[in-house]
Order: sequence, then structure tokens, then C-alpha cells
Amino acid sequence: MKYVLGAKCVKCGKEYPAVPSLTTCACGGILDIQYDYAAIRRDFSPRELARNPDCSMWRYRPFLPVEETTPPPPLRVGWSPLYRADRLGAELGLKRLYVKDDGLNPTASLKDRASAMAVAKAREAGADTIACSSTGNAASSLAGNAAAAGLSTYIFVPSRAPKGKVAQLRIFGATVISVDGSYEDTFELSRAAIDRWGWYNRNAAINPYLSEGKKTVTLEILEQLGWQVPDFIALSVGDGCTIAGAWKGLKDLHSAGFIDRLPRLIAVQAEGCCPLNRAIQTGKPWQPMEENTLADSIAVGVPRNPDKALAAIRESNGLAVNVSDEEILDAMRLLGRTQGVFGEPAGVTGTAGVKKALELGLLSPDSTVVSIVTGNGLKDVHNGIRAAGEPMLVKPSMDALLSAFAEHHITPKERNSLL
Repeated sequence: MKYVLGAKCVKCGKEYPAVPSLTTCACGGILDIQYDYAAIRRDFSPRELARNPDCSMWRYRPFLPVEETTPPPPLRVGWSPLYRADRLGAELGLKRLYVKDDGLNPTASLKDRASAMAVAKAREAGADTIACSSTGNAASSLAGNAAAAGLSTYIFVPSRAPKGKVAQLRIFGATVISVDGSYEDTFELSRAAIDRWGWYNRNAAINPYLSEGKKTVTLEILEQLGWQVPDFIALSVGDGCTIAGAWKGLKDLHSAGFIDRLPRLIAVQAEGCCPLNRAIQTGKPWQPMEENTLADSIAVGVPRNPDKALAAIRESNGLAVNVSDEEILDAMRLLGRTQGVFGEPAGVTGTAGVKKALELGLLSPDSTVVSIVTGNGLKDVHNGIRAAGEPMLVKPSMDALLSAFAEHHITPKERNSLL
């Protein structure tokens, strides 16, 4: 790994060599991968990057902790579209809004970025089996990326995980363990099983390489914006690993001279499960919370990456915004109706937070904002229907159709006669 210096504990500062099987510090702290930014700046530039035909997360290899000889996993992960969301921005009263639709990754979530990294590191470690706990998206992304690479997977999910995500797991050939308990219970059982059988650990709070995969979402955003830094980047927060990775990517670009300033983050959590945002808002240490939200992917009452996540929000002078489940469902409708983007509840929570921040006066209407949609709505069609409503059911006759239109106050325009 040409540009990797090693790993450093975010809690005690102890340093480690960056071996493939790297996990947590002896003190229990999470590790952070360290880079030689002067060397990256010397050998790599936006101009050189623009000539790279690889439209995937692996176009950023100088910023990634993989061996030069390690091949990328088979599925194409990354380079998801960044849309200029003018219609949505106008509706919200925001001058410049962009939507990054990461639900268009191979298994339909941002978590593919971390799972692709896990597959690459598992290969370097000589492992043939990978395991993790997940509320759904990390699980399905691991199962899909591992299946394509010929690796076995053991996946632990809470029993409340949406059927769409569980279906993906089974289709990808994973051994799925549905745990009758909370996400905390699920995580602890997965950790015990990984320790017992020696599987490669894909849990993002244990494996420091996974945030390095997730950070590619912000590398892409800045490249897609022509290296023009937005004022804010908004995203949903659960375990804390995604926002930590997003911030690491931004700091990497700044340290390597690709951008001249850093944006602020908008950390958005559900009101019914917001332990990290509550810590930011009160200035007190975070405390566990119940997992009381329909946004299952961020329903994490005991976040496993709190140190990095809280540091990311504070270092960026970020905003911590909590939204209700109804505001999340409203954001699903808004994104679909104005931009044609279908996000799952946790996927659109960042957008719900942008709307809430504007309403609270925390965000200037003149700001340039990027909202990351982290997962596709087909992951959770139950809540998609809950947000949008059931379709009209009519008998096969024009009279029945007209009656239904009248009942729903629908007045389609009559077609002009061709005669």
C-alpha cells in the first residue's frame, strides 16, 4: 500500500501497521487509517484522475488502503449519479441543492462501498468467509459483493429487518441468522460467532477499512462538482460509520490539496433514536436509546462508532437535526414527486433533515447543499406504500373511473379533438 502509513487509535493514539486483519485498538478504541498526503499530492492530481476511465470507487486507489496488486471485486460499486435538484430545491426554498443517489449501487445502498472494501481486504487476508451484523443494508451489500467474489457469508440481522433486504440475503446465498432482539443483541451475537469461528469481520465499528470504502461517496461528490466545495453535505446517521467515512474522505481531499476548504456536515437522525445527535445538542456524553423509528437502517440505539461520528460533526462545525417518522415519509414523497428518486426511509432522512434545518432557520436559503440518499426505496416497499398511499381500485368501466377521479378530486385534461 504505497501511500498508507499505518493505523492510529482515535482514543489513545497508539499506532499499528495496516495489516489486512486489522481490527480495534488494545484499549478498545477504533482505528483510523493514516496516509502520506505529501506523496499523494506529488503523484496524483485532479487532472490525472479525470483521465481515469474507471467509473467506480476504485478510481481513487491512491486514497484507499489496498495493495496495488489486489484486484477490485467483481461488482461495479460507486460513481452513482449526482443530480442538480432544482425542483426539490425550489419547493424547499433552497437556492442550490444536489441529490447523490447512492441507492443505485449494485445491491441498492451506499453500504456497497464498505462491503467492496471488505471483500478486497478479506482476499488480502486469505479469508474465504466474511460475517457481519446489520439492520439490513450492510448485510445485503456484503452478501452480494461476497457472492460475486466467491466468498461465503454469515449474516446476523434483527428480526425486524424488512423482508426486501432479507430476500436479497437469501438470493445471494448467505447464511442468515435472524435474531429475536435489538440491534445491540444482534451485534453481540455476531461478534461472539466471529471470534469463535474466525470469520473475516465486516462490522464497520470493528474493521477500520470499511470507513475507507464509505468515504469514496464524498470523493465522488467533490469530483462530480468539479472540486467546487458545497456549504453542507447532509446524510442520515445510525451507527456513525457512514458520517465518519464521509468526513474522512473530505479531510483526505483537503490534506492532499484537491480542495481548498471543507464543507459542514448535517447529521440527521430519527427523533425516536438519536443518541449521537442528542449528545451534540446537549453537550453531554451519548447515552443508549430505544430503537423507535420506522427507518430501520438507522435504528441504532447503541452506536458502535460514536467517537469518529461525533468528531466528524464537531470538527466540521456541523448541524445535528432530528426528524420525525412523518417527516421522513414526507421526504420520500418529496424526492419521488420532484426528482424521480425513490429512497428508503433511512435513505431520505438526510433530505428530511435539510427541510427541517431550513424550517428551523439553521440553514440559509442561499447555501449550496448536497443530500446523500443512502438506500433505494425498493428495500422497504411497505413504508413506500405507507408514504405514498394505496392505488385507486376501480371496476373496468369509464363510469367507475370517473367516479374514482371525482372521489379523489382528480381532473385530467380532456384531449383536444383531432377532427
